[in-house]
Amino acid sequence: MAPRCKEPNRRLAELMAEVGLSQKGLASRVVRLGERRGSAALRYNHSSVARWLRGELPRDPAPDLIAEVLSVELGRQITAAEAGMRTREVSGDVGLEISTSQGGGVDVLNSLVEADRGGRRRILGSDVDPAACASAALRWLVGPWDTSPAAPAGGRRIGAAEVEEIRQVASAFRVLDNRLGGGQVRSPVADYLHSRVVPLLREARCSEEVRRGLFSAAADLTKLAAWIHHDLDRQGMAQRYLIQALGMARHAGDQGLGGEILAAMSQQAHYLALPDRAVDLARAGQVAAGRAGMPVLMTECQVMEAHGYAAQKQARACALALTRAETTYDQTGSGDASPEWLDYFDEAYYAARIAHCFRELENGAETQRYALKSLAMNPTYRRGKVFNVSILAQSLAVQGEVEEACVEGRRAVDLAGGISSQRVYRYIGEVHRALEPYCAEPVVAAFTQYAGERLHAP
Repeated sequence: MAPRCKEPNRRLAELMAEVGLSQKGLASRVVRLGERRGSAALRYNHSSVARWLRGELPRDPAPDLIAEVLSVELGRQITAAEAGMRTREVSGDVGLEISTSQGGGVDVLNSLVEADRGGRRRILGSDVDPAACASAALRWLVGPWDTSPAAPAGGRRIGAAEVEEIRQVASAFRVLDNRLGGGQVRSPVADYLHSRVVPLLREARCSEEVRRGLFSAAADLTKLAAWIHHDLDRQGMAQRYLIQALGMARHAGDQGLGGEILAAMSQQAHYLALPDRAVDLARAGQVAAGRAGMPVLMTECQVMEAHGYAAQKQARACALALTRAETTYDQTGSGDASPEWLDYFDEAYYAARIAHCFRELENGAETQRYALKSLAMNPTYRRGKVFNVSILAQSLAVQGEVEEACVEGRRAVDLAGGISSQRVYRYIGEVHRALEPYCAEPVVAAFTQYAGERLHAP
């Protein structure tokens, strides 16, 4: 049963009266708009509208469809809240568990996207639950999973074209994220998930092959949403999106993408100074990579494991993990095809991950060696270039090469211009900390002033 408001929906009644819209007229317009938006299974009539006016809250996507209909009829923007349609609270723990049913997973993703789009501070600013990713990884590994389809039997039929559309949109957003930072693309990604992806997951009928592709494409875009929040240092929200992306990948039967998401969870754990969690998640990712038969992904997960050991100052364990990663990477061939979401992993990215390991071990020379290799990266990855140049600057500073460190630090600052990313500021801040022992030197003071004049944290 749909939830009820405490009082009749007077705001909806007033808006309908203002435009002269009958109950039957509103219902038919909502149904037609839903069909155009991919929600073909809506069956509203005048009785439905009467219930809304009495205070019943319809399920998504109806509230936003109602608001859009009223906006068109009135010639001004009307939000769902202004139509009395947004009184339900999103649970504070939304997104922290994987739903083992497809329909349940779609509902959770929708609630999370709503919180994102609505600016729910309690969710957007939430802290990370250290145990949640481990629990999600365990559930992902062992199940059990309900294979019942999320979409009703009467939904609109879709094919491979809709899946390809989502993949292309995700690819375009990924390019913008790498170039401009997460702050520039957060809202468009959330809006697209809300208006296009969730309705397709919820309503579309399709073959099993297309269904798997749809959930896989949705998982990829949801992972991107997670990484956008990670980039903005909204780590609790990033964690929730990662967990839901993992569930979507599992419903798609996409072991490789699941492993990639586990690797991302491991990387977030590193960022949050949880190296033991990072190791566990990297190992889980290796299970997925093995199942998928993807040596490049296996290499990524192994080097993430090495990073976890390095952060715990376990040099021998780190070296052994790096040796395994090198052996695995040597097994990859130039003709091996990788999915688009793994295109970023090349020699330069691999070197950057190794540089992070040696930075944790305070080995300046080896950090410098691999940081230099990492600079032969794809030039479109502007944000990543800032990270790698910053790592190089740190390696020079810890070796006492202060002038060279400041030169590279300035280079990182210049590259950071126009990128909306908290991670960028963190990496450059780490350059400042590496130079603190030399703060009395004029070249360091000049660098500090240079950075302060050009960077303004978002």
